Amino acid sequence: MKYEQAYPPNRRNFIAGAAGLLTTTLIPETNAEGVTDYFPSIDTHTHFYDPTRPQGVPWPGKGDPVLYRKVLPDEFQKLATPLNVKSTIVVEASPWLEDNQWLLDLAKENKFLSGIVGRLDPSDKMFSINWKRFSKNPLYVGIRVNHGDLQKGLEDKSYIENLRMIASDHRELDVNGGPNTPVEVARLAKIIPELRIVINHEANLVIDGRPVPKDWLEAMQMAAGNKNVFCKVSALVEGTRKTMGDVPKDVGFYKPVLDSLWNLFGEDRLIFGSNWPVSARVATYSTLHNIVHNYFSTKGKDAAEKYFMKNAVAAYRPPTR
Repeated sequence: MKYEQAYPPNRRNFIAGAAGLLTTTLIPETNAEGVTDYFPSIDTHTHFYDPTRPQGVPWPGKGDPVLYRKVLPDEFQKLATPLNVKSTIVVEASPWLEDNQWLLDLAKENKFLSGIVGRLDPSDKMFSINWKRFSKNPLYVGIRVNHGDLQKGLEDKSYIENLRMIASDHRELDVNGGPNTPVEVARLAKIIPELRIVINHEANLVIDGRPVPKDWLEAMQMAAGNKNVFCKVSALVEGTRKTMGDVPKDVGFYKPVLDSLWNLFGEDRLIFGSNWPVSARVATYSTLHNIVHNYFSTKGKDAAEKYFMKNAVAAYRPPTR
């Protein structure tokens, strides 16, 4: 299979290409009565894996009754398509180097996978070689790092230079961690302002229906002050620390967090993501989708289209397939 060039040689061509993609896909689905329903979307946070492989998987563990099973795109596509999800960005959870290639091979056979966020360690002496190997494929849209590793890496010149390589190749960096994560994200954004950075899971804030903690809000404010920092509204139901059956379904429970993110990042830098199948421990896919649909649909059609798709294109720049 041939892939189109992920990043056209100049900004004008990229904008034209992205506009073409959005023009062809941003057609709201309608129900039988002709009423507009769900907005077209890209789910920017899913995981796929297969424990039946000869080598097995490093995650999830065999003791996990929900996650330890074969999880592949066909299952997700059946859940997501009725909600007008057009494609997904997959985030690699495995630390095994060759699992980056396993996901790229999976995406080669399934166009529903529009991009792969890989897992490489920027502190590894082999990073440059591994990055060049995988980034040759335009579907390799970036990598994810953990907050603790980023915190250490900011003091390491070679770590920073490896992140500069990602920025030079016009790819992005996902960062996952706790409520202090945005502090280091803000530091990195000052060092490499051209690097697109996506904070995962609202920095894993505990969501309890009450006003957000001051420390989290101040940290997010620091990160949001940088124009190339995005926030992925993902793992929202997991943030409640509830279980299937008692997770709140009313959008009002989530409004303190969502309002705060909206006020900080605005309509151009919030991105839809589910964290499926991890989210299945807590809620059905339709439940988590309806929570954000009910919130962002109140912001108007343009803002909702940005949240569900356009901002994902801006942050990840997935290739047209």
